[in-house]
Amino acid sequence: MTDLDTIRRLAADVDTTAICDAARDAYVMSPALRCRSAVPVLCGPAVTVRCRDDFLGVIQAIEVAGAGDVLVVDGGGREPALAGEIFARAALAKGLAGIIVDGGYRDLRYVSTCPLPVYSRHVTPRAGTTLRPATVGVTVECGGVPVNPGDIVIADQDGIVVLDPADAVTHLTAAAAVMATEARVVERLDAGATLGELVGVAEHVDRLRRGEPSRLTFAV
Repeated sequence: MTDLDTIRRLAADVDTTAICDAARDAYVMSPALRCRSAVPVLCGPAVTVRCRDDFLGVIQAIEVAGAGDVLVVDGGGREPALAGEIFARAALAKGLAGIIVDGGYRDLRYVSTCPLPVYSRHVTPRAGTTLRPATVGVTVECGGVPVNPGDIVIADQDGIVVLDPADAVTHLTAAAAVMATEARVVERLDAGATLGELVGVAEHVDRLRRGEPSRLTFAV
């Protein structure tokens, strides 16, 4: 099993909240990038492109991207649409894992029901131009964070995180441990325990009031 296969397997069993709890240095894209399609969950290596009010580069990137890739478009947060229905259909046909555009997207009549995860900052009917070729596969900024070609992009209902592929397996394994702990907490809560008991909140508050170092953790 390749590392990418392992990453996808691990990512399927965790959520972005657990990833962020396990990997405090994980990049989290701005919540202004919202899911526009029927499915918010994605995971895959980034194929990156930078565009400004011109979507020719997005076409170039879709041509380069392969099955399982996530297209990450640095649109500078500007409003003109850099993709729409045809782009989503083309990405689906190639088996891409998703599209993230820090800019505008359009054709929501189709995209809102599309099984391909699509995220954007804006929704607008006005499209950009097709006059400026772009370089695909460069470090970009999307949702306020840097994204390198090949970075692992993971998204779900809570947001979008970006992991260094070299650290992804470690972080996702730790996230699985977080999920397992939370599952035990839920069992204890269902059995009648209180949240304060499970995290030792009284002791934690006492230590803080005494100026002692303390960290709130689940004791299960």
